[in-house]
Amino acid sequence: MRTGVVRRWLRSLLRLSVGAYAVGGCAVLASCGGGPAALGPGGGKRVLFVGNSLTYTNDLPGMVQAMAAAAGETMQVVSLAVPAYSLEDHWNDGDARTEIRRGGWDVVVLQQGPSSLPESRVLLLEYVRRFGAEIRAGGAEPALYAVWPSLQRAADFDRVSESYALAAQEVDGILFPAGEAWRAAWRRDPSLQLYGGDDFHPAAAGTYTAALVIFGKLYGRSPVGLPAQLRLRSGGEVRLNPDAAEILQRAAEEANAAF
Repeated sequence: MRTGVVRRWLRSLLRLSVGAYAVGGCAVLASCGGGPAALGPGGGKRVLFVGNSLTYTNDLPGMVQAMAAAAGETMQVVSLAVPAYSLEDHWNDGDARTEIRRGGWDVVVLQQGPSSLPESRVLLLEYVRRFGAEIRAGGAEPALYAVWPSLQRAADFDRVSESYALAAQEVDGILFPAGEAWRAAWRRDPSLQLYGGDDFHPAAAGTYTAALVIFGKLYGRSPVGLPAQLRLRSGGEVRLNPDAAEILQRAAEEANAAF
């Protein structure tokens, strides 16, 4: 078990790399413990991401934000993502609840691991209910970022999707069916490399697909036509083959329509 000191250090480190930025370059928020008021003064959606390495790998929040900017939208994001954390860990930790209670959010995105096992599903539903009540009380809408199983447990895709769909139903929240978009992409081109090197975390194309899903649901519009190249708030870039990007965009559109 990590000690409280190590957990605090990890949170500080991750916040410096995946904290809050406004479109156009606002300073990091979460590293200095600010609330929504510390974000940029402009309008647009304010989105809080609560999750683990499946959220911060390749900077998913920053990628969604870059897509919004490319589409002429304004979005400000904060990410509270800690390695191997479940929603129970985030609840017990308290930082996510503190951010939610500060208010000012439009959407709070919750993400756990695949949650395909019965006991994991029970915990997902329990802590989504708890967070959902806090999110609604703060005036925001809860959302579930539905991920995927590891490649070695690919047979669990259906159970992962079912767990997250049930969790979204529990709180009448938004469902972001990222794992289903991956499957829709593979139906079009089985050679697409969506998994990263460990066969669990996403490659850049996998995160891009998830970001397309989230963008499409947040704005109620098709992600088809978004750029294949994006510059992120961190200064990094995403560069995909345009033909592959179009496949991923159409897969995300399909998954959003189906779920």
